[in-house]
Amino acid sequence: MNNRVAIVTGAGSGIGRAVALALGEAGWRVVLAGRRREALDETAALGDGSTLAVPCDVADAASVDALFDAAVEVFGRIDLLFNNAGVSAPPVPLDELEVDAIRSLLDINVFGSFLCARAAMRVMKRQSPQGGRIINNGSISADRPRPNSAPYTASKHAITGLTKSIVLDGRAHGIAAGQIDIGNAVTDMSAAMGQGVPQPDGSIRAEPRMDVGHVARAVVQMAALPLDANIPFMTIMATNMPLFGRG
Repeated sequence: MNNRVAIVTGAGSGIGRAVALALGEAGWRVVLAGRRREALDETAALGDGSTLAVPCDVADAASVDALFDAAVEVFGRIDLLFNNAGVSAPPVPLDELEVDAIRSLLDINVFGSFLCARAAMRVMKRQSPQGGRIINNGSISADRPRPNSAPYTASKHAITGLTKSIVLDGRAHGIAAGQIDIGNAVTDMSAAMGQGVPQPDGSIRAEPRMDVGHVARAVVQMAALPLDANIPFMTIMATNMPLFGRG
């Protein structure tokens, strides 16, 4: 395990930071990727493992290629990609959304995830020993959308398709793929849920949230499996959040 190398996108905050730290504690060497160097350095300072911080815009192909090249140059290989970087859009009706907001979300959530998976597969196919694992951060919203969440929901449907395709296409190359769908982890991105968010019945209610550390440990569990075993889909959620019954 001490020789395994992971890339975590969106590692400067929230779920990405928690997962990066948990992987480091489990003995992984971790490449921290994100748009803000300061945030990546803060993540690195919180851990005690071997890390490399690489600023990266996942929606830019050259930036993604540079990230993976840097990881291989420093650590020699890549055993895991946690494809985590993502954003949300303002929770307003679709017809009121600015085009630029929709495009930006799809560029990061969908195109960025594809670019990172593409780069990971390129490295994992060619390295020796061959193979690795890609874990995509999906969402429970892909299955049960929230009100006024069309761009985010659609983007996470795309991630599910990406995961299923990598499960199939990676098989011949020792590449396993999985997806974790997360419900209401405590991060800055979910802060509004603790105060009150729209429900399908039109009401505004606060929702229970769970410690983000539970998510991090779940990802470590998925990542620690040998490549002849796989968890293709995992849902982890706050027990009392109003998911079931939502749709």
